[in-house]
Amino acid sequence: MTQKIAIAVIHGIGLPDPRFADGLIAELRARFAAAIGGKSADPEAELVFQPVFWAPVLQGREDVLWSRLKANGSVDFVKLRRFMIDFAADALAYQPTPHDVGIYIGIHRIVAQALKTLGQQAGPRAPLVIIAHSLGTVIASNYIYDLQAYPKKRLIRAPVRRAMGRTPLDKGETLASLYLMGSPLALWSLRYDDFGVPITVPSPRLKTHHPRLKGEWVHFYDPSDIIGYPLKPVNAAYNAQVTQDRAVNAGSIFTSWNPASHIGYWTDNDVTKPLAEGLANLWLAANSY
Repeated sequence: MTQKIAIAVIHGIGLPDPRFADGLIAELRARFAAAIGGKSADPEAELVFQPVFWAPVLQGREDVLWSRLKANGSVDFVKLRRFMIDFAADALAYQPTPHDVGIYIGIHRIVAQALKTLGQQAGPRAPLVIIAHSLGTVIASNYIYDLQAYPKKRLIRAPVRRAMGRTPLDKGETLASLYLMGSPLALWSLRYDDFGVPITVPSPRLKTHHPRLKGEWVHFYDPSDIIGYPLKPVNAAYNAQVTQDRAVNAGSIFTSWNPASHIGYWTDNDVTKPLAEGLANLWLAANSY
């Protein structure tokens, strides 16, 4: 029996659709099958994907706010303003405050449920890969940070703890690779002294479960994307942790040269090809090739 790879896919802004990851998954499966060169009788079964669809936690509130703003005021740049609500309002609402952590907990509970499902389908010690876009990269970072900073889960909120499984995968111990697209994490670093401390990728516990695996942290960003910024320059700690900031030209001929490139990463060849290669290399190492 082969060692499967567990892959959580976390969306960002502008994709309030439960099938948001379908195109990415289809491309990665095809490219992965070609990359491993017949070493599995069923290549599609080797990658276990679980989309993390957190949009419903905020979508209802956003829609109500937007309808009120349109009904009671005259505003210009309507599409751009809606984009700002999708991104900025999500980001503001997600950040916990001393008096309100409801959105943070609600979203992290969905992440916990997704990882539990992956553990059940791929195996309790399956190498974990996280692919995240936009605000989803912040969610991924915060969730893994909480697991690494509070390994005994005492300080993780009760609703999230109840949603979590008890396997090494659920605890983040098997996190091998992190792939980010259009990440605003560099902006989030302003919240901390000396621009913060990044999560550890791969997990410090990965070698306990998979001694042969190395893993990587790659950030794909389009220089035209005003939300995505390189991570290695943030500080020495990020420079040491992030394997590569990979500049790409994301999107179509209509979007790759402008800020709309922020939503163009999902099926762009500059992203899916190296992503599939990374997954193939991880699978080959996990299966002793």
